[in-house]
Amino acid sequence: MGSIISLEGVRKSYRMGSEDLLVLKSIDLDIRKGDFISIMGPSGSGKSTLMNLIGLLDRPDSGRLAINGREVSSLNGRELSLMRGKEIGFVFQTFNLVARMSALKNVELPMIFRGLPGSSRAATAKRYLEEVGLADRISHRPNELSGGQRQRVAIARALVNDPSIMLADEPTGNLDEKTGEDIMRLFVELNRRGRTIVMVTHNPEVAAYSRRVIRLKDGEIVPGITSAGSIDQESRI
Repeated sequence: MGSIISLEGVRKSYRMGSEDLLVLKSIDLDIRKGDFISIMGPSGSGKSTLMNLIGLLDRPDSGRLAINGREVSSLNGRELSLMRGKEIGFVFQTFNLVARMSALKNVELPMIFRGLPGSSRAATAKRYLEEVGLADRISHRPNELSGGQRQRVAIARALVNDPSIMLADEPTGNLDEKTGEDIMRLFVELNRRGRTIVMVTHNPEVAAYSRRVIRLKDGEIVPGITSAGSIDQESRI
């Protein structure tokens, strides 16, 4: 399978007062279609910045970033937004659901932003809620759902535009251990169906569900430390 995410010599800095803080230093990373990657590293290592770049929420200062073979540095704001909506599905630690909306309406939101007709939105949202095991919860609001169910709604919402990449930022961070394991088994199953997943986590037990672990330190990928997840594929589902 070909590369779906490619970074070559990517650098990123932020202005802090009168100084520029270099956060990422010449990052080279190739992620192939169907991969399941965990990004690990201590606080301040550049994990969130790298995720923001891959998620097209920010731009590198220099270097090359391509998604599905398309270089993103030349895209204007509207083109970047359209590409983000089409290619990227986001899953957050805090779920980011709209409290007043049902599970179904929350999952419809990305399709509303893309301007898809209402006649097809509900059916598509229902199908993805069924895919994550929430067929009987489509009318429930977030405060009527458990933490694991809220995260499943968030995963369904990330899937509705059929993105080529799922980005997950500490997806089990607000869940108990058992519920977190259930969510990770769902990610494994989605990956087995062909979804490309990039996940940030500080938890080695969570990272073990992925196929490959990338470790960052001081804005650089630690050489020789890139490794495979340690949980056997068959035992993860």
